Amino acid sequence: MNKIRILFFATIRDKFGRKTLELDIPNEMTVLQLKQKLANDYPNLKDSLKAVLVSVNQEYSFDDFIIPANAEIALFPPVSGG
Repeated sequence: MNKIRILFFATIRDKFGRKTLELDIPNEMTVLQLKQKLANDYPNLKDSLKAVLVSVNQEYSFDDFIIPANAEIALFPPVSGG
């Protein structure tokens, strides 16, 4: 198993109700699989996770990225401005 730390920001933090989550995930889990797990475990996050920006160890990552051991994952809602 792979222990990770997830940081929640802005509206995602509000929906989750906490700033962080420590989680054990299988080795070789991708960002997409993590988002699917979070959506299943925390249904109130499901809609937010469809358009979330994900960083792994402070670098933005795509859905096919494999999460390394002891990673810090940050979840940001999309930002709009004008």
